[in-house]
Amino acid sequence: MAALRLLSDSHSWLSYIFLTRGAKPAKMLDMAHSFLIFEFGGNEEAAQHARHKIDAWKQGYRLDKKLQVRFERDEPEAGQDKTTAEAPKSTAKEKGKPGAKSKSGAKASSKADAPAVDHSKIRLIVRLDFSDHEKLSHQRWVERIPTEEPFKTANPKIVRAGAPEFKTTSDLFDSLD
Repeated sequence: MAALRLLSDSHSWLSYIFLTRGAKPAKMLDMAHSFLIFEFGGNEEAAQHARHKIDAWKQGYRLDKKLQVRFERDEPEAGQDKTTAEAPKSTAKEKGKPGAKSKSGAKASSKADAPAVDHSKIRLIVRLDFSDHEKLSHQRWVERIPTEEPFKTANPKIVRAGAPEFKTTSDLFDSLD
């Protein structure tokens, strides 16, 4: 009976809807992510060391969902490696001196290995996903991570929400697995 009286009055009907269904606060915003991008070039060892360091932090500080890591690897095409490897060998054959052949042949093999490492590009993308009431923790991690040892030399770049490249970085992070 009491419910029928509430339904008959239009003013009471509106208060009934808002009381039964929780209203969302006006200043409630979705959590924004921050991205830290580190470019390791071709240094796979440093990139793996950085990943192990982040995994240790995730386990030690219980940051499983708040600190996520993805790798972006850009490998050079196979055709580019063959052309860089063949160019030094052809110059060694043109010289025609027996002593020069052996020396330049040794240099050619070392040069053929070096461009493959230099052309590869390894980027480590770290997403910090702290809620609004953890702003201090978020700020401390943004300041701490780029100052640690494997990250110092990796050209750290911070992309915060609202930055022009934030959307592209977010899409890239979601596409990587």
